[in-house]
This record gives sequence, structure tokens and C-alpha cells, in this order.
Amino acid sequence: MNQHQQADISASTLYVVPTPIGNLEDITRRALSVLQGVDLIAAEDTRHTGLLLQHFAINARLFALHDHNEQQKADILLEKLQDGQSIALVSDAGTPLINDPGYHLVRRCREAGIRVVPLPGACAAITALSAAGLPSDRFCYEGFLPAKRKARLDSLQALTQEPRTLIFYESTHRLLESLEDMTIAWGPLRYVVLARELTKTWETLYGAPVGEILAWVQEDEKRRRGEMVLIVEGYHAPDDVLPPEALRTLALLQVELPLKKAAALAAEIHGVKKNALYRYGLDRQQKA
Repeated sequence: MNQHQQADISASTLYVVPTPIGNLEDITRRALSVLQGVDLIAAEDTRHTGLLLQHFAINARLFALHDHNEQQKADILLEKLQDGQSIALVSDAGTPLINDPGYHLVRRCREAGIRVVPLPGACAAITALSAAGLPSDRFCYEGFLPAKRKARLDSLQALTQEPRTLIFYESTHRLLESLEDMTIAWGPLRYVVLARELTKTWETLYGAPVGEILAWVQEDEKRRRGEMVLIVEGYHAPDDVLPPEALRTLALLQVELPLKKAAALAAEIHGVKKNALYRYGLDRQQKA
């Protein structure tokens, strides 16, 4: 029996199998067992996955499932699953569906009552976040920014006051443009960690204000080569900036109460300084 044939493979089951993002030693024993044991592997690039399987001496049938054919091919795979076959879904690297194909197939399977079994494993976004030194209790995964500059700037400006740590993927060809637009949208001081070529020979993690990151990347063309993740610090409101919710509450209370009382109540409700709200209210009254 092949050394990887240890998994208890179930019929009519779709297995979502992460693969290494660089270092082949990061694949799990369970992933190898599933890849060896299933009837079929649905792969983003059969040639790429073929090399992975060859490295681990796994013989398997491959089926191409990528961005350009997924909606059409999902029906074929669903029919195979309904006929009792077991299928592993893999992408070129990392966890399928995370900016990779697989969403339509998984959705169709769940709608049809087909069992979907996810395996834990490599993911570039989480790998970068774990080493970035930025808050990881709450984060927002944004994937790739739009290719067109106006749409990219619109997306970045919409995230200007997002308090959670932000995670972006970026390509070699658009890294400079994205960093430039981040500087325009957020100013040069927003802290960013550039994680490049994770788990590979030239792995690099460099953190600095985005303006400095941009200059650092411009200094050496090699610094913008490879697979990249950008981890961005969330928005922090200055101490003297009052939250919009507190200002709305103050305005509502002022309809029925004197300014001093309204400011005290609004400050208690929202946990802000009552003197700051009172000064804001006075300033509004003087301008009215």
C-alpha cells in the first residue's frame, strides 16, 4: 500500500485541500493521504499540481477547474460526486477559494446536499498576519485591489476609517501603484508590513509607514518580485476627534435639553469627554 494511503475517504464527498504556498514541507500528512485516496483531484492548474503530486509519489486523476471554466465544469464534478466518487479540490498554492477557484463548486455541493470536508493548511494571508506584529484579534481580508486606478483609489478611500487590520494580496506588476495609491488615500504614515515570498528562499517581511515602504520598494526592483501580502494597520482616530455617533446623540438630546446636560449624557453614553462635546456644541451654537 502506498505510504500516503491512510485517510478514510468517504464516497460522494468533496475535500477542500490546502497545498504549500512555497515550502513543500508545509503540506500535512492528512492532505497527502486525501490526495492519494480520492477518485479525482480538481486542480486550478493540472501541470502545477502534477509536479506537486510527482514530488510526493502520488498517482491520481486530475481534472482542470479554474476561473475560466468553473461555472461550467462544476456541474460535471457535482454529477461525479452524486454518482459516489470522492473529489479533492486544490488550487496552485494555499487554501482553495481564498482568491482562488472553488466557490461555485462548493456552493453547488452544499445546495445539493453533498458533504464538503475542509482540511486546515497553508494560507498566505494568515501566515503573513501571524508575523506582522499588528492586531490580529480582528482583521479584514480584502484580497486583490482593483486593477484600474480610479476603482483602486475608491476602494482604498472607502477603507480609510476601517479600524481592523487590513490584508491585501498584490502582484509584482501592481505593487508600486497600490503603494502609491495607499499613500494618496491614507497619507504616508499608515503602518504597513510587506510580506514577500513567504516560506520560500527569498522570504522577506518589512514593516514601515507606507511612504517609507514605497521608497524602499522603489530602491530595488528585486523587492517587488514574487508573491506578496500587504498587512495594513487599522485606522486610529486622533484623541481630539469626536465619533459621529456621539455628535448625532448630542444633536438629538439638545432638542429637549440644555447643552451642558445634553453633552454630559451623550458623553456618558459613548464614553467620550463631556468637555469636548460641550465645546463642540458651543462652537455650533456660535456659528448658527
